[in-house]
Amino acid sequence: MFSIASVKEIQNLNPFIVVGCGGGGEKFSNLEGVETVGFIDDDVNKQGTEFMGFTVADSLDAALKQDNSAKSIAIMLPIGAEGSALKYAVQAIDAGLNVICSFRSLSVQDNISLVKFANSKGVVIKEINSRLDVVKKIMGVAPERATEVLPKISYAPKAKVVLVGGTSQECGKRTTTRLLGQEARNRGMKVGIISTDEMGLEPPTDFNFRAGSLSVMDVPAAVLGAIKYIDERDNPEIIFVESQSSLTEDGNPHPRGLSASILVGAHPDAVIVGHRPNHPYREPRGIENEIRAIEAVEPTKVVGLSINLRNADDLKLEDFEEKYNLPAVDMRNGGAPKLLDAILDYFEE
Repeated sequence: MFSIASVKEIQNLNPFIVVGCGGGGEKFSNLEGVETVGFIDDDVNKQGTEFMGFTVADSLDAALKQDNSAKSIAIMLPIGAEGSALKYAVQAIDAGLNVICSFRSLSVQDNISLVKFANSKGVVIKEINSRLDVVKKIMGVAPERATEVLPKISYAPKAKVVLVGGTSQECGKRTTTRLLGQEARNRGMKVGIISTDEMGLEPPTDFNFRAGSLSVMDVPAAVLGAIKYIDERDNPEIIFVESQSSLTEDGNPHPRGLSASILVGAHPDAVIVGHRPNHPYREPRGIENEIRAIEAVEPTKVVGLSINLRNADDLKLEDFEEKYNLPAVDMRNGGAPKLLDAILDYFEE
């Protein structure tokens, strides 16, 4: 009832003042047939600058003084800015303007009082929603609402961040992360250890959460938020982050997006790749493919291999080192010191 189903509905409300000088505001203004006459942003660093050919205003009143031809506003703010979105919606309706908002900015269905207010003023309020009805149409089922809920953050940790990835699920990432962290602590280093799995409960892990229960869009924020929390709380020298699944595992493509989003959120200074040869129930494409994928997605470097020889006692670690020109260890057989040395040597370079 309150959802936008076509661009024609938006065109009928031209021209617009757009709230939010970011990706959402730019995308809205670039919609076919949409006429924009001004921009607003609460960020003082953007106010007074040029965006999409307009000078960014600091308020609705200022934007209307620049151009009073607007009939509507479009609120394209990110998740986490719901307070500002509500403020602009109320101001716009009170000024007799129609309101279009993104579901990330403001849920109309959750703010029915706004609909009543708009009706009393004779204006329209509608939402560009996540179109999960389309997902239900093609898949037969869909969640009731979009699950993207975490605000996006930007943070550069003081500590070095090491991600432990792998060529498949169940290849030893959790064990490698935990034992690397323990080895670093045994050497007197201040360390943070993050598990992205509900089973990451073993010490010395600092805390864990199931990244796979989040929307892929929320995973980077959760991972970076965890890094920020530990970095500010404990002032560690190094933070180890356990990844999930693999960027390249064959046979089960669904978790690849999860692996990529953890990698992006961690933005690691270095990566360890785990591998389980002759995996009994997974289909890894292999170490070379995983290294290539990791270093293509993020500007980082794979500096060592954690080889789980549980199903391949006939293989030798030296063979992996010669083939990939990287230090290789079996964490079950005391490999943590050598792998940590490789990480620290890389950082010293």
